[in-house]
Amino acid sequence: MKVLFIQVGGTIDKDYPKVNKGYAFEIGEPAISRILERNFLGFHYEIVSLMRKDSLDMTDQDRSQIRDFCNKSEYTKIVITHGSDTLVETAKTIGQIKGKTIVLTAAYRPERFSNSDADFNVGVAVGALSNILEGTFIAMNGLLIHPDRCYKNEKTGRFEQL
Repeated sequence: MKVLFIQVGGTIDKDYPKVNKGYAFEIGEPAISRILERNFLGFHYEIVSLMRKDSLDMTDQDRSQIRDFCNKSEYTKIVITHGSDTLVETAKTIGQIKGKTIVLTAAYRPERFSNSDADFNVGVAVGALSNILEGTFIAMNGLLIHPDRCYKNEKTGRFEQL
């Protein structure tokens, strides 16, 4: 299996500020590279940093760019690391691309934090690639959900299925 990992930003990639007296986290190098390096993988992969945006700053044009990039890619297995706030919206924009399995995932805490859920969510996303032939899905909270049946519960912050 060959997998393309696409970084578009979000909490998963947030890192401590590089400037003195900086309070806000900044989106750094792809967290996925550190996650994959820590594991004994049975597949080949490539990592592309398409953009580094907080998902709240993502525009319809950004979402179209992500969809077009996936559509043009030679890869048929793709994982997109994204922010959780607009993850469902981006997944719906990507839609179903014939012959491709695309899984979007995120993290509630940056991968740099010891109590991050990033590794788990990426593991669920990669596991899904081996078991689904085609479609776009969201991997969060140990679930794999089709975007049309997925929402983020405003009270709990968890992704749930309709």
